[in-house]
Amino acid sequence: MDLLRDIFINPFVEMAAMPDLFLQTLWEGLVSGVLYALIALGFVLIFRSSRIFNFAQGIMVVFAALTLVGLYAYGIPAWIAVLLTLGVMFVLAVSIERVVLRPLVGQPDIILFMATIGVSLFLIGLGEIIFGGENKQMITSELGIPTGETLLEPWGGLLILPHLDITVVVVGGVLVAALLAFLNYTKMGRAIRALGDDHQAALSVGISLQTIWVLVWFIAGIIALVTGIAWGARAGVSFALEVIAYKALPVLMLGGLESITGAIVGGLMIGILEKLFDGYWGYPILGGNTETWFAFVLALIVLLFRPQGLFGERIIERV
Repeated sequence: MDLLRDIFINPFVEMAAMPDLFLQTLWEGLVSGVLYALIALGFVLIFRSSRIFNFAQGIMVVFAALTLVGLYAYGIPAWIAVLLTLGVMFVLAVSIERVVLRPLVGQPDIILFMATIGVSLFLIGLGEIIFGGENKQMITSELGIPTGETLLEPWGGLLILPHLDITVVVVGGVLVAALLAFLNYTKMGRAIRALGDDHQAALSVGISLQTIWVLVWFIAGIIALVTGIAWGARAGVSFALEVIAYKALPVLMLGGLESITGAIVGGLMIGILEKLFDGYWGYPILGGNTETWFAFVLALIVLLFRPQGLFGERIIERV
């Protein structure tokens, strides 16, 4: 009886009794959800254009953040270091297309997936050789990212809004809006969408597969840099960020591997729901620390009833 009360009654009583804590939890979930959605977008763009699940997306987040911090440590001004890091991510995109993907055109999907694992291991080794394996601090103040807090008092309580988190939400929202505008209103964006909808038809009308691959890997690199700055400012820059990046996997399972809308909505859903579950159900019943597995369990439950994800298209094969 007590367990049923803890599950179905007490959490909602606490939400009503302490609405400021409820809002704080929602806010923290929104911030995490924006970051999850950004990482998931990198996965989705590459998969839509090439049918490759990019296992290296997580280490790309780390490598971009390490490059930025490393360039600044060599005496390069912060914003110039950002531009140079974008240049490094572009060179990385071109190199992956030329050295890894182009020779493997026409190979089975599993071969291409294994190739991205090789890219991931290569970037880990390269990053450790160049930058070392120790933790580093993100150059937050040098980039002009605010670090203060705004305090609100809803219903007589206390709501803390760190300026860093506000910046993350705003920049993440702008980046997502810019990406959607690019995909919908530019020639190259429409080419990416066409390649995702029908590979053969897109190639038959002259869309360059190599150009699109470089473009989407570079966009994934931009997303990785933004995400690396955000996570690095919150938790420091280390190879542990790769593990955080893979929290986007349940987002893909939930939203659908080919759906940009699914990546955005799925990221926000998982970010908010995992914070709510941990705060109101996980901690009182299970002792907390449910954020490490809640998203995967939720995605698994969704897959049991909708294998293509909430926003994925049902695939029908006729034989």
